[in-house]
Amino acid sequence: MPFLNIAIDGPAGAGKSTIAKAVAKELGILYLDTGAMYRAMALCALRAGVDPNDAARVLPLLEVTDIFAKCIDGVQHTFLNGEDVSGLIRTPEVSKGASDIAVIPAVRVKLAQTQRNIAMESDVVMDGREIGSYVIPQTPYKFFVTASVEERARRRLAELREKGQYNDVSQEEMQSEIAARDHTDSTRAFAPLKRMPDAVLIDTTDMDIPTAVRAVLSRIKR
Repeated sequence: MPFLNIAIDGPAGAGKSTIAKAVAKELGILYLDTGAMYRAMALCALRAGVDPNDAARVLPLLEVTDIFAKCIDGVQHTFLNGEDVSGLIRTPEVSKGASDIAVIPAVRVKLAQTQRNIAMESDVVMDGREIGSYVIPQTPYKFFVTASVEERARRRLAELREKGQYNDVSQEEMQSEIAARDHTDSTRAFAPLKRMPDAVLIDTTDMDIPTAVRAVLSRIKR
């Protein structure tokens, strides 16, 4: 393949986005947060008063929805029908909606093609749930980043509480929420979250980000 494409998959809260951004910066190439595209689609549905779980009502929205990403001053911005919604797609409601809407095959097909087009035109690091298995399966650079549910819940709560959110949610409740999302992502019929046989496993439960980044870069440079 003419361009360097790196696929980093894994469940929510494992650190894959942080690792992907660092790898992209180190290599001087584009980082694409594919999850932000699903969040934008979920935001589109919620604004239209459509339940992200309701495939019959979501499908018509696909025909009139344009989602794309652009790097501005080294930071990815996600656009929904021309509007920069980067600051609107990180709420708990949109996060839940993104996981729900991603189950709909037509949504994944539409957004995956957008992501493939980017990969065919540039060196890129992508992170998501099915980048290595479905979006760019031809790349030889596949990684699966994971961590224990307990550690991912701890990180997520700390992140949200820094923003003044989820102050009344316990560690156990967050673990249940993350486990439920894992189940949704890994059991959907179309393009589920899974580790490909040729993907390098990186467990960040007891690993800091710099060590994980070095592990990815060493494989690529090798």
